[in-house]
Amino acid sequence: MKDKVILSGMRPTGKLHLGNYFGALENWLRLQDEYKCFFFVADWHALTTVYEDTGDIGKNVRDVVIDWLSTGLDPQKCVIFLQSRVKQHAELYLLFSMITPLSWLTRCPTYKDQLLQIKDKNISTYGFLGYPCLQAADILMYNADFVPVGEDQLPHVELTREIARRFNYLYGKTFKEPQPKLTVSKVLPGTDGRKMSKSYNNTIALSDSPEEMGKKVGRMVTDPARIRKDDPGHPDVCSVFAYHKLFNPDEVKSVEFSCRKGEIGCVQCKRNLVSKMQEFLTPIYERRIELEKNEDYITEVIEQGSLKASQEADRIMGMARQAMKIDF
Repeated sequence: MKDKVILSGMRPTGKLHLGNYFGALENWLRLQDEYKCFFFVADWHALTTVYEDTGDIGKNVRDVVIDWLSTGLDPQKCVIFLQSRVKQHAELYLLFSMITPLSWLTRCPTYKDQLLQIKDKNISTYGFLGYPCLQAADILMYNADFVPVGEDQLPHVELTREIARRFNYLYGKTFKEPQPKLTVSKVLPGTDGRKMSKSYNNTIALSDSPEEMGKKVGRMVTDPARIRKDDPGHPDVCSVFAYHKLFNPDEVKSVEFSCRKGEIGCVQCKRNLVSKMQEFLTPIYERRIELEKNEDYITEVIEQGSLKASQEADRIMGMARQAMKIDF
């Protein structure tokens, strides 16, 4: 499948957590062995909501790349690049903005939802309204065959397909219509039982030391109805049990049985979980420590990946300009 292209990216919002790993990275690690993959840090997309405070974007970019590499993304197997280093994204974004009807943008579910939900920032901007055009440019710049997404992101891929279809109708067949590659994300609750999110301060970061991770697990919310150690538990409402499903699959049935019978207390259950999580996360943490010491290597990964992406983007932009008859 190496002749098929995958495109995906993340905004640089800081160090990644377990939700990011099981929601996307775990899938990327498999895809890099099966497809020609382009994975990018979407720093221009970050500006749609943090344009007033851009001081941390540079550091966040490096943190994201370090986390990617520490979990196993391999620059020899995939192209890792920075969106803003490939200026062709901005050119194709501009061209798409010329042909995309305003009604397509205003009906975007994320646009409408975030206007209602984000009250502490002014996102009534042209950039925020038009970000689907930039997203389409990101995807179509590499003529991606597939975009890995969850069901909630399907409208974004469909809008990209519509933009490709409209361009092809106006100027002749130039872009593929990318297909969504549905992924089933493994959802982990945060340490307080809510969705894992930096805004809730309830994350377990890939950069947490084994000791810090253990402390966070020790504070995790368990079954609120369980008062005494020998009270029957309800694993289905316990955040710790949700983690056992991912980090301790061989023993999860035994854990569930012991919990329901009141044969194991929450403290011991957490200790058992910490042991399993450390087996999984400590190698990632140790690789991350080594990568943080090698600034030159991180810079080289970004620069070399961005150069490879630029070479492909040059080819696609040449096709787009020629189709529009603006290659004079």
